[in-house]
Amino acid sequence: MSRKIYIRLATDRVNTSVAIEGLRAYPSIYTPGQIITNQNEFMRGHGTYEDNGLLKASVAGVQEKVNNLISVRPLKSRYNGEVGDVVVGRITEVQQKRWKVNTNSRLDSILPLSSVNLPGGELRRRSVEDEHMMRNYLQEGDLISAEVKNVYSDGSLSLHTRSLKYGKLGQGIMVKVFPSLIKRSKTHFHNLPIGISLILGTNGFIWICPIINNTEESVGGFVQNLEEVVPEITRATMSRTRNCILALAQSKMMLFDTSILFAYEESKSITYQNY
Repeated sequence: MSRKIYIRLATDRVNTSVAIEGLRAYPSIYTPGQIITNQNEFMRGHGTYEDNGLLKASVAGVQEKVNNLISVRPLKSRYNGEVGDVVVGRITEVQQKRWKVNTNSRLDSILPLSSVNLPGGELRRRSVEDEHMMRNYLQEGDLISAEVKNVYSDGSLSLHTRSLKYGKLGQGIMVKVFPSLIKRSKTHFHNLPIGISLILGTNGFIWICPIINNTEESVGGFVQNLEEVVPEITRATMSRTRNCILALAQSKMMLFDTSILFAYEESKSITYQNY
C-alpha cells in the first residue's frame, strides 16, 4: 500500500511571524543595523542608535513610536519586571527569611517571608519558628504565582503573595514563551469556558490547570490538589491548549485569553486523514 508524502518548500511557506499591516514605508520587524529613519526630528529610544545622522536598530524587534520617540522592542529578551505584574515562577533556593524565585529575568527574584500568607490566612508577625518552617511552606522546585511588589536598582524583583489568588500551584502544565508575546491586560487569571484555568504570567511563564473554584480553600496559599484525580477529558483539553499556545508563540502572535480560545476552537475543526 503506497502512501503519499507531501513536502512543503520553503518558498511556499507563509510568514506568519510578521503581522500584515498594509503597505507601509517601513517593515514590521527590524534587524540590527537596519535604517529606521533619516529624519532628525525623532528622538532615539531603546534598541536604536545614531550613525551619520541615520537612526538604526541595534536589536531585532518591532518598532514602537510614542510621539517623537522611536524605540525597537526586541522579540527575544529577558523579562523586565514592573510593579503590579503577575508572574509565575519556580523556587530555586531557600534563604534566611526569603525565597529565591526564577521568574525568567536577568536575576532571581526575591520572595520575603513577610510577603506571604501563612496557612490559615492569619496575619501576624513572622517568628523564628516560621523561619525554621520555611521549607515546609515552599521548597526548591515548587511553582508559585505572585505579584511584583518592588523593582530594585539592579533590576531584581521583590514579589508578594498576600492575596488568596496567589500562592503555590498544584497540578497543571507550565509553558514558557517569550515575555514580549504576553499581552498586558487588567486580569491575567482566566477561567475559560472549555473547562480549564489559565495564568498568563507577564514574565512568559503560562500555567494551565483544571478549573479553579473561587473559594478560600482552593485558591492561593499553600493548598495543592496533588491527590485529586484530573479527568481524562480535562487533561486532553489542557494538552490541546498547550499545543495551541506553542503554535501561536511560534507564529509570534500575541497571547491572551481570546486568541488562545480562537486557536483552540480552530484546532478542534481540523480533521486528520490517514493515508
